[in-house]
Amino acid sequence: MRMYDVIEKKRDGGELTDEEIDYFISGYVAGDIPDYQASALAMAIFYKGMTAHETAHLTMAMAESGDMMDLSAIPGVKVDKHSTGGVGDKTTLVVAPLVASLGVKVAKMSGRGLGHTGGTLDKLESIPGLSVEISEPDFFKQVSEIGVAVAGQTGNLVPADKKLYALRDVTATVDSIPLIASSIMSKKIASGSDCILLDVKCGSGAFMKDVDSAIELANAMVSIGEHVGRTTAALITGMDRPLGKNVGNALEVTEAVATLKGEGPEDLTNVCVELAANMLNLAGKGSIEECQKLVRQQIANGEGLKKLAQMVKAQGGTDEVIFDTTKFATAPFRRNIVADTNGYITAMDAERVGISSVALGAGREKKGDPIDPSAGIVLERKTGDYVEKGDVIATLLTGDKSRLDEGERIFRKALVFGDNAPKLEPLFFARVSKDGVERFA
Repeated sequence: MRMYDVIEKKRDGGELTDEEIDYFISGYVAGDIPDYQASALAMAIFYKGMTAHETAHLTMAMAESGDMMDLSAIPGVKVDKHSTGGVGDKTTLVVAPLVASLGVKVAKMSGRGLGHTGGTLDKLESIPGLSVEISEPDFFKQVSEIGVAVAGQTGNLVPADKKLYALRDVTATVDSIPLIASSIMSKKIASGSDCILLDVKCGSGAFMKDVDSAIELANAMVSIGEHVGRTTAALITGMDRPLGKNVGNALEVTEAVATLKGEGPEDLTNVCVELAANMLNLAGKGSIEECQKLVRQQIANGEGLKKLAQMVKAQGGTDEVIFDTTKFATAPFRRNIVADTNGYITAMDAERVGISSVALGAGREKKGDPIDPSAGIVLERKTGDYVEKGDVIATLLTGDKSRLDEGERIFRKALVFGDNAPKLEPLFFARVSKDGVERFA
């Protein structure tokens, strides 16, 4: 078999065989296939696409290129969640303990933030002492005993995706549904859970900017999951405006705690309840409506909060900050952003808000950049709110005073004002499962 022939076949719109896909992935990981041929195939896939079977087999070949987690030693159903990323998206910190508190195991591998979207691991590491580097035996023990663990990926989990993503990133082939879907799902499948819920964001602060594109990606990922024997569903949720009020690592943990106490923002609470209910439904705990009631019960009785504290303590963190978030270190420098006109906030571009938080030190522009856990933005007003000149729209926080001017400059670019109240985009657009697409809006 020659790589030249594989590239030529896909270039001309042919369907690759399982053997051809296996040949490409194994050869590329081993270093036998050079980057220039891999990038040629990626570009051919970008233009010609892949069938559902091709995409599913590519995903499994990538998943099997490194370690495959076998969670069968952990009793009960294991469920995982993946978000395609957004601004203020701290849902894992709320959803994972809620689901675990109802007896469904959550064994979650998460990632770090890059660009305008925050990473769950960075948020967790803002908790003093907490480690996301957990050995496999300790990971299994923690999930078995307390029902939940959130850790970083092992060094040899899906090496094919690490190589291929880095290549796609510099060859303008990131934006391909089969390649995005296989990248995400290879990691989820290699992580070993029985059920997978996907939170596919759409809007200004998301990778997928419109609902139809988000549904197309969700369909591809659900098809892959079901094709390889994992119970899979996806929710299409809005990211035209930041989720909740807090953007930034310790700030988002604080807001997640408030949500578990029943005191969180309405939008964040509703998204978390829906995600948790869908995870429980996939695990066989009842209808979505029944699971929604169970989730709200665990918020009201404090069991979700207790489970988060248990997880934090098990991973070496100081659980007292969960019960008293005033113990988090606060940023020494802050600046209020005030309205310079009267009117409605007709738009608040979530991506620009995220970029502003990165400028303040809450995120990283390139891999390895340090993060200021106390930096970020607290939103006092959001899209749809009426403001008068001088009203505080947001507070910027940072450990480096010199970052405030740039943070403010970018944040103000996110705002649009008008005389009339805007029509707000819904929080939920659709649910995608093996049974098809159910549109809500």
